Amino acid sequence: MVRSVAGLFSSSAGGDHNGEADPEVRETCLVCAAQFAGSELYARHRVCHVCRFHYSMTARERIDSLIDLDTFQEINRSVTSTDPLSFSSKGSYKQRIFKDQKRTGLTEAVVTGTCAVGGCPAMLIVLDFGFMGGSMGCVVGEKVALAFEQAAKKKLPVIAVITSGGARIQEGVLSLMQMAKTSIAATQFAKKGLPFIAVLANPATGQTYASFGSLADIVVSEPGAIIGFSPMRAIKRSSDEPLPVGAHTAESHMRHGLLDGVVDRSHLRTLLSVVLDLLGPQYQLTAGDRTAAPTVEPQQVEAWNSVQLARHESRPTSSDYIARIFTNFVEIHGDRIHGDDGAILCGFGQLAAQTVVVIGQCKGKSGYDDSSGIRPEGFRKASRAIALAQKFGLPLITLIDTSGADDSLDSEERGLGNALARTMAEMGQLETPSISVVIGEGGSEGALALGVADRVLMMENAIYTVISPEGAAELLYQDESRAEEAAESLKLTAQDCLDYGIVDLIVQEPPGGAHVDPEEAGRQLRRILLQELAELRSESKRKMLRSRYKKFRNMGEYSSRFRTAVGREASALQGYVATGVRRIARRQSGTPVNDEEIIEV
Repeated sequence: MVRSVAGLFSSSAGGDHNGEADPEVRETCLVCAAQFAGSELYARHRVCHVCRFHYSMTARERIDSLIDLDTFQEINRSVTSTDPLSFSSKGSYKQRIFKDQKRTGLTEAVVTGTCAVGGCPAMLIVLDFGFMGGSMGCVVGEKVALAFEQAAKKKLPVIAVITSGGARIQEGVLSLMQMAKTSIAATQFAKKGLPFIAVLANPATGQTYASFGSLADIVVSEPGAIIGFSPMRAIKRSSDEPLPVGAHTAESHMRHGLLDGVVDRSHLRTLLSVVLDLLGPQYQLTAGDRTAAPTVEPQQVEAWNSVQLARHESRPTSSDYIARIFTNFVEIHGDRIHGDDGAILCGFGQLAAQTVVVIGQCKGKSGYDDSSGIRPEGFRKASRAIALAQKFGLPLITLIDTSGADDSLDSEERGLGNALARTMAEMGQLETPSISVVIGEGGSEGALALGVADRVLMMENAIYTVISPEGAAELLYQDESRAEEAAESLKLTAQDCLDYGIVDLIVQEPPGGAHVDPEEAGRQLRRILLQELAELRSESKRKMLRSRYKKFRNMGEYSSRFRTAVGREASALQGYVATGVRRIARRQSGTPVNDEEIIEV
């Protein structure tokens, strides 16, 4: 988390606990023996105020803890279970259902209905582990599918709170089919461009997790929850060795890139309201009467000086700019396949009144470090953010600051090349406005993957290069100490990139560099972003896509801007040659020559 909802995605410590069939009010904590008398946290959220152990809640308790007062309207309550297979066991299935109905006051293991969360209307789906282990039979599947369909019809976002033990075996293969039913319903709902948020409570296993529960745009979990396709007993049975501490829990899933956050129950309502607000009906920036943005005067800057400023240890990073430019920023995590690369920071927040998706490359600060380069899971996480921008029609802003992609064998075997290619392709095909900003070091393919945008901006002292100066010196001269010499040849400064048509605009920095006054650097960048985004918003989608294609299709073409850059280089070369000729003539005539004279071009 970066700004106003900081801490909501923290990995709070939580016990590895089992779901209770019939939650009850307790007087003392089972874990730390704390007294619950007078504990508002336990009374409202069933969370220990000392050790933060999360106890089970009924569906009704969960609804009351999440919604605005008196806004819940239940739907499809009358849909109840029968015994479709006349299931034979020690006890009657119908009697078991009736018993659970009487004990819980529910008609089935799921409660659905409309509500408001933080003033934002939503469709709520809440499973109750106390009703036959929250298992998904025909009625649960039907009520979930109906909720998605009615949410799509009413244009409501969906929040699903999942606590389930798996299949309703008394309904046999019909229970299995509910996975397909709910997955299809969730997929159809997604086509409407509406948000779907899943909250995984303890336990969240089996059919619900492996169907609609894993198809949400944002997936978070409560601390310590048991999560996964297989129940814990099956995991233990299949392993010859004792399971690692914390295996198959929310925290483990978070480390492996399968969750966006582990959220303490007391913070959940706030997080949901912020997300619904950001992804709800949007204000849009429009271009009004405006004066042209002041441009940075062309300057002959020493390339090595730019390299040093771009790498300055105090230079503002992506997280620094996000904190200064975007409000209500909510970070997302993980690639949903392997892990969560901290070198890529993704989320959505507000730029003025406009919600935007932000992807930032991070170097060295706030626990992030791409010293070894960005890994495949980092680019796949970026692809998730691009997909969110596409689905919700939100502008995309990328902040580029990386030494490049991780070139280790491990990354190669996890699909680095494929991840790079897909990220670039998705950036190029995005049907919403996009702006990329090189804020520091734009290193090779790692930078370009997030640089295929409608507008490419560059901070005044940033660099953009195909290879590091040290790498170029090693290749060209077999001597890394000649990196300063190689930097001049690489044409990596902001002015070089503007001259060659690589970037569209240079963003002015405070005198001495952005690190001297990060607040002013952030203010300048925010102003330019607002202006450029307002202009892009005024273009039609067709024109925007055509212009973006043409922009990159023509890269390297001999254009007027390219001719200007070449002309400048030619003039410089002529100046050096002319000065050299004069010096030779002076030597031949016997006139003293000052070897330290400065050549002015």
